[in-house]
Amino acid sequence: MTRNLTCIVCPMGCSLTVTSEDNKTFTVTGNTCPRGEVYAKNECTNPQRTVTSTVRTKEGVLVAVKTDRAIAKDKVFECMERINAARPCLPIAVGDVIMKDIFGANIVATQNVK
Repeated sequence: MTRNLTCIVCPMGCSLTVTSEDNKTFTVTGNTCPRGEVYAKNECTNPQRTVTSTVRTKEGVLVAVKTDRAIAKDKVFECMERINAARPCLPIAVGDVIMKDIFGANIVATQNVK
C-alpha cells in the first residue's frame, strides 16, 4: 500500500508518502519534522479530527464551539448532528462545556456571549 498525504499539523504542509506492506508497519517520507511522521501513521491507522462549529442558543444566538480533543473521523457527522440539536442558554464563556462526552470529547465554547 502506498498513500500520499499532505500534513496538516503545521503550516509547512509537507507532502508525505506512506508505504506499508502489512498495514502494521509504516514508512513515512517527505516530512520535515517528527510530527509529520506521527500524523501520517495516525491518519493511516486511526484518523481523527477536531470539530469546530457553531451552536444556536435558546435565545437564537450562534456561539462558536469545538471539541476539546480529536474524535474519530467517522464520527464527525454524528457529532455535528448532536451539536445542531443542542440549545444551551446564555450567558456562555470561553471554555464552558456545552455538551459532555461526545465520542470521548467535550464540546466547549470558543467565544464569550452574554
